[in-house]
Amino acid sequence: MPRSNKKFLLQTIVFCVLIGSILFFNGNTVVVKAGTEDAYKNLELLTEVLRQIEKNYVEPQNNQKLVQGAIKGMVQSLDPHSSFLSKDEHQDLLSETKGSFSGIGVEITVRDNVLTVVSPIEGTPAYKEGIQAGDKIIKIDGKVAADMSLPEAVKSIRGEKGTKVNLTIMREGAEKPLEFTVTRDVIPIKSVRSTLLNPKIAYVRVSNFQSKTTNDLSAELEKLQNGRKLEGLVLDLRNNPGGLLSQAIDVSDLFLESGVIVSTKGRESSQDMKATAHKKKTDRNYPIIVLVNGGSASAAEIVAGALQDNKRALILGTKTFGKGSVQTIIPLSDGSGLRLTTAMYYTPSGRSIQASGIEPDVEVKFIPPVEEDGKDKARMVREKDLKGHLPSGSGEELDADKRTEEKENDKRAKELLEKDNQIRQALQLLQTWHIFSHMKTGS
Repeated sequence: MPRSNKKFLLQTIVFCVLIGSILFFNGNTVVVKAGTEDAYKNLELLTEVLRQIEKNYVEPQNNQKLVQGAIKGMVQSLDPHSSFLSKDEHQDLLSETKGSFSGIGVEITVRDNVLTVVSPIEGTPAYKEGIQAGDKIIKIDGKVAADMSLPEAVKSIRGEKGTKVNLTIMREGAEKPLEFTVTRDVIPIKSVRSTLLNPKIAYVRVSNFQSKTTNDLSAELEKLQNGRKLEGLVLDLRNNPGGLLSQAIDVSDLFLESGVIVSTKGRESSQDMKATAHKKKTDRNYPIIVLVNGGSASAAEIVAGALQDNKRALILGTKTFGKGSVQTIIPLSDGSGLRLTTAMYYTPSGRSIQASGIEPDVEVKFIPPVEEDGKDKARMVREKDLKGHLPSGSGEELDADKRTEEKENDKRAKELLEKDNQIRQALQLLQTWHIFSHMKTGS
């Protein structure tokens, strides 16, 4: 068989596999039986375009690059969350849930065909530089972001520790694009931090859902209780971009004794799943207020929806992001991967979160505090405000040798309550919770 025919045969096989066609060989010819006549015509058109590129394009092209480009375009046309991942991109994605990685610490997605920030992760370079949930990235290092796929954009933003990336951002209310130069760093994996707002009401911040989040949260709750009987918990899921579905289920299960946590429905019955809560020995019957905002997405919305529908917690803040789809990472034979949307998830009451988000029971907008320089700082909780924060080396950390844990906690709680009106509102509600719970209603 001539070399050109071999290449054509290989390319035809690749694209037939991609669209689920069946191949039958008869000598040197290939007979394709597609699922439908339209599928066959599309395959024929695709191979025709490929041949024209090989024959007439002004410069020779790498065959693998052309095939991967076709795959990327096909998968990208499905939805903003499905993507083809090269070997390196596949490994980077796995590292997000299993270990640290270098970047700026921001979760991004495509919304209305625009690269959009879901949320910056607290304590990361993106967070410290002031990048916010809802920011629209229009350029990365001067290159137009609209021309990039989501994996390409992620790869462009990530990089070695100490290197810089320039982002041009459009922000609602801003008169012109904002320019940010962010220095990349190792992104901390610790996702749970906590403190006490008063001797009997705890505050726990979950910034994302990693492989150890449930274990870390359980350990923090044990430390906070430490022989005391908690009378309330503020669970902060604001600007939490999500993460592992399994961890969202397990975190919800920490606070539920029974009932559905979440269900998923996909095209294949194997994607249908219903997770339920289990009765536990640990007593966590205290009232809970969950804080959410527009940066709370995916796994964070699962937890908020599960606790809301099971009447286990009151949701306070603003409407969440609205990402209600499940992505499955499918390893491919050459080490690359396919990030494919395979199901939609639903809250216990059957609500779909996709595009609609979680509506809070009590809507309270965040009011940025005014610092000494008179500028509004659009921040909620700062890294240094929480127990277990990563040291900055600047000498700002509290001196543990000179101050007791009680004094440290008092200072952290005071700073949180002064700077964050939503935490302040949550604390006030929890402090009056027992009063309202014993009130009798009129008949």
